[in-house]
Amino acid sequence: MNVYSITDKRRKRANANRGHGNGRRRRIFRHPPALGGCDVAFIARGKQLDAIRQRGLKVESTLGDLELPALRATDDPADIGPVDLVLFSVKLWDTDAAAKAIAPLVGRDTAVLSLQNGVRKDDILRDVLGEGAVIGGVCYIAAQIAEAGVIRHSGTMQKVVFGEYDGARSRRSEAFLDACRRAGIDAEISADIRRTTWEKFVFLVGLSGATTCMRKSIGPIRENLQTRAFLRDTMAEVVAVGLAQGVHLAEDFADNRLAFCDSLPATMTSSMHNDLERGSRLEVDGLSGDVVDRGRAAGVPTPVNRAIHDILILHAAGLAQT
Repeated sequence: MNVYSITDKRRKRANANRGHGNGRRRRIFRHPPALGGCDVAFIARGKQLDAIRQRGLKVESTLGDLELPALRATDDPADIGPVDLVLFSVKLWDTDAAAKAIAPLVGRDTAVLSLQNGVRKDDILRDVLGEGAVIGGVCYIAAQIAEAGVIRHSGTMQKVVFGEYDGARSRRSEAFLDACRRAGIDAEISADIRRTTWEKFVFLVGLSGATTCMRKSIGPIRENLQTRAFLRDTMAEVVAVGLAQGVHLAEDFADNRLAFCDSLPATMTSSMHNDLERGSRLEVDGLSGDVVDRGRAAGVPTPVNRAIHDILILHAAGLAQT
């Protein structure tokens, strides 16, 4: 797990943004917050921690490569103490354990902003850390670990959207927006972060399910009539489930996301597809599996997502556990 700590040097008291993650899309934004006048620290483990301590962090990107040779890193959140913002981005199956582990980072005014996949992430965080600590958020980026301490960003997409669940433009969300802008990160505050999170969920479930089941990038999938229909139907089921749960999604939002898929580089794929190719664990339970569970509870049929979940379930644990 990796945790980022960002301290705004312009303020008298320490402002630390810790990002808790496994080191995939979470560290890729072209200008990390460290370049926006903030101190950044990481909580990591294993090879990632060793690499960050020894060599820092390198990002390979079509937007321009970046090297950060000197970074603060530890495997113990207590070494850092209470902070202003935790950027939380572990894999979904680690959410509960990681939320408990970051307790030393969370003070009375700390905000925890999850950039994880899925829609159940913040429910888990609220259960562990309390309602007031959690800010909703999503990020849009395609990246993977090339090797320990090296992140490869593909394409040009790199955006973060976040906001309070009550829709207010709070001081802490405005402060983070300011830090992102100083760092050159494309960021915005959402007035309806629940809807924003579901909008990404619609796209992500479709992209991850189709590319992983078919072992292909988005290009061939969107060009073939049958696989294009499969992709659209996957997303349409997510929209139907979201609407049944009271999320303010447009009824034709699946078509909107299909058109968005047409604008993506043909070589773009999903992190879950990359995980499958590496023999790593898959987040399918928190993506198509979650759609199936929610659809069953709401009385909404989800046959395509059930097929995705059923097809991939034997790979979900990764090669080391199969």
